[in-house]
Amino acid sequence: MGDGMASEAAEPSEEPSEPLNLLGNAPPAGPASAAAASLPRPGSRGSGKVLLVAGTHGNERNAPWLIEQAAPAAGMPDAAGRIDAAGLAVVSLIGNPAAHAAGVRYLDRDLNRSFVPELLADPGRQEREVARARALLAAHGAAGADPCLVAIDLHSTTAAMGNSLVVYGRRPADLALAAALQASLGLPIYLHEADARQTGFLVERWPCGLVIEVGPVPQGVLAAAVIRQTRLAVEQTLQLLAAARDGRIHQPRGLVVHRHGCSLDLPRHPDGSAAAVVHPLRQARDWQPLRAGDPLFLSPDGTTIPYEPPAGLDRGTVWPVFINEAAYGEKGIAMSLTQREVWPVEPPWAEALQALAGGLRTAVAA
Repeated sequence: MGDGMASEAAEPSEEPSEPLNLLGNAPPAGPASAAAASLPRPGSRGSGKVLLVAGTHGNERNAPWLIEQAAPAAGMPDAAGRIDAAGLAVVSLIGNPAAHAAGVRYLDRDLNRSFVPELLADPGRQEREVARARALLAAHGAAGADPCLVAIDLHSTTAAMGNSLVVYGRRPADLALAAALQASLGLPIYLHEADARQTGFLVERWPCGLVIEVGPVPQGVLAAAVIRQTRLAVEQTLQLLAAARDGRIHQPRGLVVHRHGCSLDLPRHPDGSAAAVVHPLRQARDWQPLRAGDPLFLSPDGTTIPYEPPAGLDRGTVWPVFINEAAYGEKGIAMSLTQREVWPVEPPWAEALQALAGGLRTAVAA
């Protein structure tokens, strides 16, 4: 991967080449939530911070390296070489320090699937990642000892996702922040929702949050381009949150999302072993259209297995993401299929983000 990931990722911000049926797919309109309305008004100053989390998965090394080397430091928010926090108070930490030290994705269970409320409330669940999730919320949740209102979770991937965003569900403040980032950096957005197999994501437990996902890079490998692109997205996110706090967040007219439809596994033998691999014409083609009959998998004898639309996605083109992500093999996911949609940006999104950002604290210099 070269240094051009951000420019390469800009393509999804253009109008789609095919007409989209948005009926039933547009985000809910209406006033900002009551919770957001109760937050300080834009331009005021609160006590909340921004939480930067790296190393939620212990074998993803690039974001932790960035945090360890260049995170905004208390008492010197504008120090040379540090991430520009745009004047905001920031807490930066390693999400799963034990897994990070061991160089593995997790110890007992995936930390980024451990923020399910019922799981956290069950005293019988004492896996190390569940305990870590509880500790993070107690320390830095919105009602924690050192409260944070926004969580930015930094990840890398073995898939060719470029510099991209993952948004969970349709919270107005999340959508406003994602729309502003897409307008400024051209980042594609994977909207993950309605997936009962994959739940309990970290950022969902904060009032606002999203994932910055950069790749491809092998697990355990530091790559300068990935670190540079991560920093670019982090600093732009902080700039936009500062603008929202001052009531001057810019919103585009439309938001391009790749909405989750379903996930596909590799073809498998009865014993669970792989019967085919991702076709070379599909490998590293994340965010690229896939149509019925296109090559999808390749069997050991060289036979091409074409794409056959699954039930519910038989209306035409889909856009795969996280193709052949190494960590998803254990989850039975070879790729996720999305539908590309253009949503009109709704005024309540910015209202919700500005109301929430009004509660963000200013960094204090020494």
